[in-house]
Amino acid sequence: MRRFLTPGWLGLHAIAIVLVVAFLGFGWWQYDRAQAGNDRSWAYTFEWPIFAIFVVVMWIKMMRDEVNGDPAGKAPAVIEEPAEAEVKRNIIRQQEEEDPALAAYNRYLARLNSESHRRD
Repeated sequence: MRRFLTPGWLGLHAIAIVLVVAFLGFGWWQYDRAQAGNDRSWAYTFEWPIFAIFVVVMWIKMMRDEVNGDPAGKAPAVIEEPAEAEVKRNIIRQQEEEDPALAAYNRYLARLNSESHRRD
């Protein structure tokens, strides 16, 4: 498991440890305040350890993704251009001659549309 000893991973390990210790410390501090009579602190007494558990779960998930080779970090697959893309480009070129601002807006919308289809 040498891959978890790189500078980036050591930094993530340190951040995770600091956050877990801090969140558990905050939970203990709120427990002391709740014992002193601060009723609102009872909720925080349980909330801070939940945050610490979340950090541990995400830390483990990141390490599992690294071991299993999560595809999220890899380059996206090549996506074929739809047949109507050429027609849309011609329409945008015509609009650009008539109204450059409208054409820029349509290019923006087309880019958003193509990005939303990649995530599906």
